[in-house]
Amino acid sequence: MVPDAVNPASIRSILVTKLRHHGDVLLASPVFQVLRNRMPHAQVDALVYSDTRDMLEGHPAIGKIHAIDRAWKRQSLAVQASRGNALLSELRGARYQLVVHLTDHWRGAWLAQALRPRWSVAPARDNRLWRWSFSHLYKLPRATPRHTVELNLDALRRLGIYPEESEKPLVMNPGEAAAAKVDALLSAAGIAPRGFIQVHPTSRWLFKAWTDSRNAELLRRLARDGHRLVLTAAPDAREKAIVARILGEAAVPITDLSGQLTLRELAALSARARLFFGVDSAPMHIAAAMGTPVVALFGPSGEKEWGPWKVAHRVVTTDHPCRPCGNDGCGGSKVSECLTQLPVDRVHSAVNELLAQP
Repeated sequence: MVPDAVNPASIRSILVTKLRHHGDVLLASPVFQVLRNRMPHAQVDALVYSDTRDMLEGHPAIGKIHAIDRAWKRQSLAVQASRGNALLSELRGARYQLVVHLTDHWRGAWLAQALRPRWSVAPARDNRLWRWSFSHLYKLPRATPRHTVELNLDALRRLGIYPEESEKPLVMNPGEAAAAKVDALLSAAGIAPRGFIQVHPTSRWLFKAWTDSRNAELLRRLARDGHRLVLTAAPDAREKAIVARILGEAAVPITDLSGQLTLRELAALSARARLFFGVDSAPMHIAAAMGTPVVALFGPSGEKEWGPWKVAHRVVTTDHPCRPCGNDGCGGSKVSECLTQLPVDRVHSAVNELLAQP
């Protein structure tokens, strides 16, 4: 036990902040479950960006989700100040005794000073003001990669709260409305639950994506193998254009739901899939949260930090000695050769291996 551990019995209100993208927020979901299990008497709330709140909506351990709209910064300074003050007033009213800040975002230091909780924890940074803002700091790995879920849970370990393995799976609740819509869509297409492979070939970060032609070839092979295929993607115009090219080249029967599903509906669909195929992206993490086997392609990002969590999976990579480099394409070119050169045979084999598992 750490010598300055918090006393869970004395904590009545907790705020967990995760101001990042969709997948990052979902990978923080076990933190809330651990806090609820250890402190069932406490109110556990979240602070996220408004566009990511669906990743935590319906989480059984979360009382309230506070949200910051990214669009605020595009408004006038007066509007920004008004909305920021309203949020701060709401947070102050909750009288949080513990703030768990899961990123190195400076807003966390500002909140810790403004809310004045008895305890606060954040990643360590070499900055005096940052250190002064928190009662506890948890160390980040210097050399050895560590999965992001474990990094998030390190915040609790630093407080003397040690998670059990059974508490570490991702948590996402699609909800009844999302499940009903997905069931209707599948029924209309004549597809049974667990009777299809979900294919999500795109990402908001296109340097993480495979080539259109190789995606199309994989779809042709899977269709020849007798699999029903359901394709998903975001409604983004770039992703829709990629999907159109892949479908046009594949020229096989596919149920195309790209751009038609919310994040919670996407989760409901993944929960009914026999297998998910895609790249390092939020939908891959959503499939893992639903317990669906995952085949994921990884290029410049590291699978040890971002791989499918607590689910049967295969990670497919090339043998490029420079990966994972963390760059947005080779030399910042937005094209990652460690992905574009990934052979279809290797991916197809990974899908068949995972499907063959009991």
